[in-house]
Amino acid sequence: MSRPQPPVRVRSVSKLYRRMAPGFRLRTLKSALVERSLVGGLSAAESIPAVQDVSFEVAAGEAFGLIGSNGSGKSTLLKLVAGILQPTSGEVIVDGRVAALIELGAGFHPEISGRENIFINGSVLGLSRRQIEERYDEIVAFSGLEDFIEEPVKNYSSGMYVRLGFAVAVHTDPDVLMVDEVLSVGDEAFAHRCLHRIEELLAAGKTLLFVSHSLTLVEDLCDRVLWMDRGVPRLIGEPRRVVDAYRESVAESEGRQHQKAKEEAEAEREAEDPAGPRRWGSGAATIRTARLLVLGESGAAVERYHLETGESVEFEMTVEVDRPLEDFVFGIGIATPRGTEVWGTNTELGGWKGSRLEGPAQVRVRCPDLRLAPGEYRVDLAVHASDGAPYDYRQGAFSFVVSAPEQQVGLYAPRHEWSFSSAVSWAEVGSTTESEEIKHE
Repeated sequence: MSRPQPPVRVRSVSKLYRRMAPGFRLRTLKSALVERSLVGGLSAAESIPAVQDVSFEVAAGEAFGLIGSNGSGKSTLLKLVAGILQPTSGEVIVDGRVAALIELGAGFHPEISGRENIFINGSVLGLSRRQIEERYDEIVAFSGLEDFIEEPVKNYSSGMYVRLGFAVAVHTDPDVLMVDEVLSVGDEAFAHRCLHRIEELLAAGKTLLFVSHSLTLVEDLCDRVLWMDRGVPRLIGEPRRVVDAYRESVAESEGRQHQKAKEEAEAEREAEDPAGPRRWGSGAATIRTARLLVLGESGAAVERYHLETGESVEFEMTVEVDRPLEDFVFGIGIATPRGTEVWGTNTELGGWKGSRLEGPAQVRVRCPDLRLAPGEYRVDLAVHASDGAPYDYRQGAFSFVVSAPEQQVGLYAPRHEWSFSSAVSWAEVGSTTESEEIKHE
């Protein structure tokens, strides 16, 4: 007996858009014929690849997530599966009734009432008028818009649009439901109602394609996840692995941006008076360079501005003086971008008393297990006298980003483990499928 085909099958799908900038708008018949061997008849120079060579299948009863940054092709891919767009190349096969919540307010006429829009939208999604009439009360009750159902939809808020659209979609008995970020517009109570309804559909063997920037929600809801990056599939598989890989990539990108910003800021400081709104002091000592070093298992130090919580790091500064100093204190502080102090110390608090400082001098503070929660942090550095008079205070000498394999609350992420008495029991975690890396020649 042959196994049933998955209801969603995407095979080598690409979608190109023509560039509309000046110089790309006009093409001759001759150029189109000459370039007809290219995908869509467009050359690489005159096309924008929104989706490139994507393949996957989604089984009945499976929740399939799509993640990635803005512009990565998630919504375009969902529209291709929904049939709203046609692929430039490749094949999309969807079996069964499809309900898609992709754009806020899509399918609604703003000048007519919510009641009339229910009938129009339900008809578009494949229901007969009799079927809509039978489900009308349930749809309105689910949306919670009883007091506004006779009002023109143009008077609805964005949250009310979502309520009405989702209520209609899930009451059409879809075989495939597609949801693109619209749940984030509604209030929390309605979002819980939607998720409960989605779970019911999945339990009934329906299929879900889900796009969201809420990575925690994607991990909790989805069975498999596809990470899209600038139109190209990067990784597909078990949610935790794919989400962690995506988070690490985002942290690395932010780290590179911080490194670039740091270098630009240092170059600007070299050209300006060192005393400024984010830097002040007498100038008796000057912090010339500042770096964050991440230490590997071998002890080798690498300059890096993204790290996993718990990594071993060193904060380094190079200090120069015009003449030797006998009274000096080195300080460091870590804060959030909004100025909340996370941690700070100085050599005086550590029991060190200055004797003589000759430049250039290198100062490092090592944290063998920096357990900060995920987020962005600012580093302040200082050299000052023992009475607090600043020689050089650099606020925001550099920034860095911390990522972690699990979500945390607060700023500190201590090592921890749970334990329970025999009176506590837990449901078994479902088996996970092995993730597969998507490679491109």
